[in-house]
Amino acid sequence: MTNRLTHPKAEAFFNKSKRWKAEYEELREIVMDCGLTEDFKWMHPCYTFQSKNVVLIHGFKEYCALLFHKGALLKDPNGILIQQTENVQAGRQIRFTNVQEIVECAAILKDYIQDAINVEKSGQEVVFKKNTEFAVAEELQREFDGNPALRKAFEALTPGRQRAYLLHFSQPKQAKTREARVEKYKPKILEGKGLDD
Repeated sequence: MTNRLTHPKAEAFFNKSKRWKAEYEELREIVMDCGLTEDFKWMHPCYTFQSKNVVLIHGFKEYCALLFHKGALLKDPNGILIQQTENVQAGRQIRFTNVQEIVECAAILKDYIQDAINVEKSGQEVVFKKNTEFAVAEELQREFDGNPALRKAFEALTPGRQRAYLLHFSQPKQAKTREARVEKYKPKILEGKGLDD
C-alpha cells in the first residue's frame, strides 16, 4: 500500500478483521491499483471515483465480496455478478471464499472495476422500479380501503419508506403474519415514520 492514501477507518477495519483478513487485503490491493479513493461508509471500506461510490469490500459468514454500487449497469462477460436478493435493484456482488480465487481473477476484477468507473464517468444512473411496481399485500390493501387516513399517510411517506413497508408487508407467506405486521406498523405510518424510524 505504498504511495497510496488510505482511510484510517478502513485501515482499522482491515487490521481487526479475522475471518477474511487475507482476502480483504488482496481485494484492497486490486481496488487501489485501479486508482480509486479509499473511504469508509456503511461500516465498510468503500472506494470512490470523484466522490461517487464505485465499489465496497464486505464479508459475510460464507463469503467475502466486492459490491458494485451500480452493478446492474455493468457488462458481465464472465457471468460473475450476483444480485443478492430480488429486491436489490442497483448493487451486484462478486463473491469469494478464498484468496486463491481472488488472485486467479485479479485481471478480470480490474476490468469490472474499470467498467464501473466508466459508468460513473458517463453519468449513467440505475432506473429504479417505481413503488407502484411493488406488490401491495392484500392485508394492507384492505386497511387502505377501510381507512382513508392510513392510505393518505402512506402516500405522504418518502418513496424509500413506502418501498420498505411494501416489501416488509408482502414477505411473509402466511396471511396471519402479514396481517400482524400491518397492524403493528399502522401507528408508525400514521405518524409519518418509516419502518426503522
